[in-house]
Amino acid sequence: MQFPESWLRAFCNPALNTQELAELLTMSGLEVEELRPVAPPFHGIVVAEIVEAAQHPDADRLRVCKVNAGGPELLQIVCGAPNARAGIRVPLATIGAELPPGEDGKPFKIGKGKLRGVESFGMLCSARELKLSEDHGGLLELAADAPLGEDIRKHLNLDDTLFTLKLTPNLAHALSVYGIAREVSALTGAPLIAPEIQPAAVANDAKLPVRIEAPDLCGRFSGRVIRNVDTTAKTPQWMVDRLARCGQRSVSPLVDISNYVMFELGRPSHIFDLEKIHGELIVRWGKKGEQLKLLNGNTIEVDEQVGVIADREQVESLAGIMGGDATAVSDDTKHIYVEAAFWWPKAVMGRSRRYNFSTDAGHRFERGVDPAGTVDHIERITQLILSICGGPETTCGPMDDQTTQLPERKPVALRVERAAKVIGMPVTQADCEGVFQRLGLAFTSAPGVITVTPPSFRFDLQIEEDLIEEVIRVLGYPKLPSTPPLAPVVGKVRTESRRATHALRHAMAGLGYFETINFSFVEARWEQELAGNANPIQLLNPIAAPLAVMRTSLMGSLVQVLRNNLSRKAPRVRVFEIGRVFLRDASVQESDTTIAGIAQPMRLAGLAWGPADQQQWAQKDRAVDFFDVKGDLEALFAPRALSFEAVAHPALHPGRSARVLLDGVEIGVIGELHPKWRQGYELPSAPVLFELSLDAVLARTLPQGQGVPRLQAVQRDLALIVNEQVTYASLMRAIESSGEALVRSARLFDVFKPAQPTAELQAGERSLAVRLELLDDENTLTDERIEQAVAKVVTQLGERLGARLRG
Repeated sequence: MQFPESWLRAFCNPALNTQELAELLTMSGLEVEELRPVAPPFHGIVVAEIVEAAQHPDADRLRVCKVNAGGPELLQIVCGAPNARAGIRVPLATIGAELPPGEDGKPFKIGKGKLRGVESFGMLCSARELKLSEDHGGLLELAADAPLGEDIRKHLNLDDTLFTLKLTPNLAHALSVYGIAREVSALTGAPLIAPEIQPAAVANDAKLPVRIEAPDLCGRFSGRVIRNVDTTAKTPQWMVDRLARCGQRSVSPLVDISNYVMFELGRPSHIFDLEKIHGELIVRWGKKGEQLKLLNGNTIEVDEQVGVIADREQVESLAGIMGGDATAVSDDTKHIYVEAAFWWPKAVMGRSRRYNFSTDAGHRFERGVDPAGTVDHIERITQLILSICGGPETTCGPMDDQTTQLPERKPVALRVERAAKVIGMPVTQADCEGVFQRLGLAFTSAPGVITVTPPSFRFDLQIEEDLIEEVIRVLGYPKLPSTPPLAPVVGKVRTESRRATHALRHAMAGLGYFETINFSFVEARWEQELAGNANPIQLLNPIAAPLAVMRTSLMGSLVQVLRNNLSRKAPRVRVFEIGRVFLRDASVQESDTTIAGIAQPMRLAGLAWGPADQQQWAQKDRAVDFFDVKGDLEALFAPRALSFEAVAHPALHPGRSARVLLDGVEIGVIGELHPKWRQGYELPSAPVLFELSLDAVLARTLPQGQGVPRLQAVQRDLALIVNEQVTYASLMRAIESSGEALVRSARLFDVFKPAQPTAELQAGERSLAVRLELLDDENTLTDERIEQAVAKVVTQLGERLGARLRG
């Protein structure tokens, strides 16, 4: 937010100098990011009038001017500006004057000169030579009534300062000069001078029909017809100057008036060419496929998520953001329709970014604009239109004000005792009441409690802490005592049942993996190929064209990291990432930390490629495989036991991939990259990847004390003939399901399959050797009990897997 200090002081003029005013604003939460003068230092430049302009006798591009600078005699000035002509008033640098410093940093002094044989007693100046703008098309033409001889700094009010505020999104009420003046008045007690707004006389009955079809888009819509305006009138110089000092160039009188009131009062508005509107205006959400050519020349396509103002034939304006070219005012415009509305912030928020541009109007409406001021602001616009573009035939129609639904300002209670505790210094109820009176907030008081009803322009006052902030910023942060903390600072102790993310990073590094950090937005190709996601969450404004969707898997990012390392000739790559993924989930509700319909769980993913170990003399090099990474996961989770089951995954090899289960619950996948994607991503060999739920990885079981067995365990080996389709996991589950209490553990220690079928081992069968450990904590095992337990296990294996003992 940029504005000139003089405009602010026109509304509120406290007894503070510029630096003190800037410090006050900053310490009240309205950070002053920059202070700079309107014009650089120069002197000796006055208002002068060209009385006569004759052609130079020896130069086609020079003119010899007779200039009246308010002195007793005319001055002769040789000038090369194309617009040097008799009758205009321009800045004159007299002899001895100093122009602003040039590129060398030294001021340019004016002396008596001679150009092509003709003497010149000064210099007529352009805006660029005075460093007021980059316009170098000719002399800076001043108002016809500019006093001759007056210092140009005084005439153009150049001893002014530009304030640039860095406002946080909650300070929508300070996005105008009057809004900032209201804050200064509350902070200093200086009187606030409100602009005088007189209702315009209604002289015609013209009224444009307006229909609001979307109350969730527009809560209030006000408008008025004004007939017979002069759009060729010139914008007053004082308005042009104020707009320029707010960073807005002059366009045309009607546009300038609309922009002026936006900077003055904070209300964006729009002026339509009435004769270009077909029948009526309809406020509604857009429809898929509708197109609109905007005032900036861009043609966009709207949809059901974008608010529009349309007539009976087409869309005419992007609601709360920018008007359309079809109904824009021009020099041929005679009749206009002035509109001011309240657009719901959530209905405007983010819409302009979808089309890669931003506007001052959208910036204000998405933060909240006072819904109570639409009529007054149209009256202010009308007042300026009548004074600048009006004439004897200019007439105003009646005000059309429609209200559907306005924001509810719920009362907020402030506990004085809590305010003092949060602020950190004694605060009385009288102090709080005084602050609210200065801010113009309506309130009721009870002993120890003040209930404030926020005004319509304060969208930021919603909870008690908001009121506490208002109290201390108005009382003044410098009043806070410098009190050191008395209590010891104690770190929050993490529960032992969950390890820290940093500890997990150390554990992964201990297994030989390096951490990598990647963008959460990825290529759509990765999502479709490696995650099987044909409908990823699209980014409205990606930082690069390929990175256009949000990821649902970390695998694509790790494969890209591998490719980057291989392009740099890395011989061995082991990387991991702890990151967030973004999944569509209709059950997720909107909150401060969540977005409706989007789940954002954290994942741990890893990738291994190249030799299984670093090169050494004691063993031969071999490529890392599924079982190496499986062992890393088992080490990471120890002493908790993982189980693995074959699974199909779009990114992984169909015969070398598995889902990872912890206590019977699936927590992720592991496997070798699919040969199709190895070839598609131009990898020399396939890496092994895994992706796990971070919550499952961080959880851990606490150790439980267990006494040393008093009796000796017994081991029995079983040689079982089973179908070769029987997996290790199904074998272990069958042994567990026997329910035999004496069996403490089972371990597969041998697998045998003959080269040719035998009488004992038929085709499609193999032999599995299992060692059972049996133990009774209370009694010594007898051969009879041991044989009964083993027989029970064998029977269960036979029933579930069709296993039989090998002879």
